[in-house]
Amino acid sequence: MRATKLPIFAIFAVSVLLMYLLYMESPNSTVSASDNKPPFKPNVPLPKPNAPKIRSTSIDSVVESDQEEKELDPLVPPPKATKKERIEWFRKKIPKLEILKSTNKSKRFHGRVLELYNKNCSSQFFMVWLSPAKSFGPREMLAVDTLFTTNPGACLAILSNSLDSPRGNTVLKPFLDRGFNLIAVTLDIPFLVKNTPAETWLKRLRSGHMDPGSIPLFMHLSDLTRLAVLYKYGGVYLDTDIIFLNDITGLRNAIGAQSMDPETKMWTRLNNAVMVFDIYHPLIREFLHEYSTTFDGSRWGYNSPYLSSRVIKRLGNKPEYNLTIFSPHAFYPVNWIKIPRLYKTPATTREAKWVEKTVQDMSKESYMIHLWNKVTRKIKIEEGSVMHSLISTHCTVCGNITNSHT
Repeated sequence: MRATKLPIFAIFAVSVLLMYLLYMESPNSTVSASDNKPPFKPNVPLPKPNAPKIRSTSIDSVVESDQEEKELDPLVPPPKATKKERIEWFRKKIPKLEILKSTNKSKRFHGRVLELYNKNCSSQFFMVWLSPAKSFGPREMLAVDTLFTTNPGACLAILSNSLDSPRGNTVLKPFLDRGFNLIAVTLDIPFLVKNTPAETWLKRLRSGHMDPGSIPLFMHLSDLTRLAVLYKYGGVYLDTDIIFLNDITGLRNAIGAQSMDPETKMWTRLNNAVMVFDIYHPLIREFLHEYSTTFDGSRWGYNSPYLSSRVIKRLGNKPEYNLTIFSPHAFYPVNWIKIPRLYKTPATTREAKWVEKTVQDMSKESYMIHLWNKVTRKIKIEEGSVMHSLISTHCTVCGNITNSHT
């Protein structure tokens, strides 16, 4: 590398691109914006769990310390460790992992979620944030902002130990001050997986005899949590790198294709960054069973987007699932390779016309845009770009959009 004298940022960019090429679909698997427009459905509230109303519970004051912040950081296994070494390493970590336990604070999870959803929500949304509160940045704030702007009456629970804190309250204050139905709530993973197929997986993990894998544990726990919370409560799960364009509160039992065969128009890969399911849906239970029985902590995507694809391919879309599989236009209108173009200011009249048409098409045809944050997080949203235009017209708080990459 030294002989080529490439700048550091170029080396980094090439490394990122090569990494994604190993795991993601090729650009040939994407679909143009004119095919298979998603049907928009009437605004029908999602079902709620049958549970009595409970009294309001206030958030305890918690004094954050540097040590607490360190414990919330992603759990990263030793590099190049063997399976045996990882198991030994993880066994020593287990006693300190609060996220794997039911604590006094986490036991309030169920009550606080029900309290939120007793507020006549048009729909109930979930996000998962297992990183430190300080890293919940401008891009994540845009996801929350556009959600509430385009889905009036929505309720959002962010499942996060770090954001359920004084620092988290400060981060989310712009939304709380506007009266949005939003809470950050500490996870109770043992409660969420109880009486589900994933309960045995958690027991094996906590036993200290299971290989957690070479991929950071917080990623696997996020994959598990999104399935378990949908099964226990029903509603909409969303990744935090989403920009909303239209109201989705009328959707039920839906998942989106990330790619489709251009000739057969059949989906080739699904993605679980957005999922809409009724409470106790049998397909989500199948996802949990697949997670528990085939878990592989060292294969990127195996327990997440690839899981939903292989389960539905194996079982088929049975009538009792009442499942809608949307074309990529609905949730993933642009793939991870092409999305950087949406961040650039048009330099010519032709490019300006393309920006205008793209904004119109996406505003009409898509519920949201998935930002593929690991690719775009550091890309500046330039004024006059597709992203700048879409965000400006679909946000309330907004902030400085052009600096949301910092």
